[in-house]
Amino acid sequence: MSKRDYYEILGVSKSASADEIKKSYRKVAMQYHPDRNPGDKAAEEKFKEAAEAYEILSDQDKRAQYDRFGHAGVGGAGGRGGSGGMNMDDIFNQFGDIFGDDLFGSFFGGGQRGGGRQRGRGSRGSNLRIKLKLNYEEIAKGVSKNIKVKKYVSCTTCSGSGAKDKNSTQTCSTCGGNGQVRRVQNTFLGQMQTVATCSDCNGEGSTVTAKCGACKGDGRIYGEETVSIDIPAGVQEGMQLNVSGKGNAGERGGSNGDLIILIEEETHKELYREGNNVAYELHLSFTDAVFGIQAEVPTIDGRAKIKIPAGTQSGKIFRLKGKGFPSVNSYEKGDQLVQVSIWTPQQLSAEEKAALEKLSSSPNFTPQPEKSERNFFDRVKDLFR
Repeated sequence: MSKRDYYEILGVSKSASADEIKKSYRKVAMQYHPDRNPGDKAAEEKFKEAAEAYEILSDQDKRAQYDRFGHAGVGGAGGRGGSGGMNMDDIFNQFGDIFGDDLFGSFFGGGQRGGGRQRGRGSRGSNLRIKLKLNYEEIAKGVSKNIKVKKYVSCTTCSGSGAKDKNSTQTCSTCGGNGQVRRVQNTFLGQMQTVATCSDCNGEGSTVTAKCGACKGDGRIYGEETVSIDIPAGVQEGMQLNVSGKGNAGERGGSNGDLIILIEEETHKELYREGNNVAYELHLSFTDAVFGIQAEVPTIDGRAKIKIPAGTQSGKIFRLKGKGFPSVNSYEKGDQLVQVSIWTPQQLSAEEKAALEKLSSSPNFTPQPEKSERNFFDRVKDLFR
């Protein structure tokens, strides 16, 4: 099932400002909020879907990649792959402030959604960026890669909690496990309620009484993880793919950062890429150009035969339809352009030189370009159209 357009999910146009996107996300999220739709799985999925859309469109870099490459640019490399990839803790930890601090206190009763949900666990891990070099064949067909990434991973000794054991944590006495402290002030307008992150537990709702010896209470250690990445066909040099949740692990159970994949292309020894099109220069001998030949040329997926008619001029361009790269965002494919270059001998024997000198006076060897042929500059303009 194909994923819905992120702008459509939030009900905004592609030219929407950051404030418009934030406002629309809040509206959609409030509509499908689990506390307003208890037990409604469809509403929960729409709530998650809206959060995923906002995660991309609220980030300037991710939004630019999405606008250029669609879902492949932000989630096509083994990311969440659907609205169900974000759990509720991820959403409330990352975007809870967007709903407004009063939402939990006034509408849902004292900030304890679902019977005492904590506002957040630990701090979110940072994003990682790595470069991935691909050859033309991998780009043309798409490829799956298993890459070893050095990064912070969750501590297996304490399961990311940072505590020595399960008895080494306690509910924060200041906030009562809510992660927030509420204060009521009397003003000339009446009582005003303010909400602030608990400074004693940093919003986690609990404190560690004895730290894990392996991670020193951090909940993570520096290590290595093998990440599976699915690269869609048609990616280009400089394109970035976002793998959600595969960056550095967060502290003390906080959500993971993202892994950003920067695509690099290996230089092909014979072909040249321009967008989704491919170019190849075919060198022919003078006699092959005169008599014509069945030539074989390399392509991104093997070799192809091409008929060169007799009398072909140097600079002639042949187009192999559909032999280029696929578009990462549609079913279209580029073409391969083959330009003929006549090879001029640089060394001649006495017999060869005498034969050519005899032929040079023939009228057929005098350049006679046809007026109907387009000039060189026009052909250059159309080369990659």
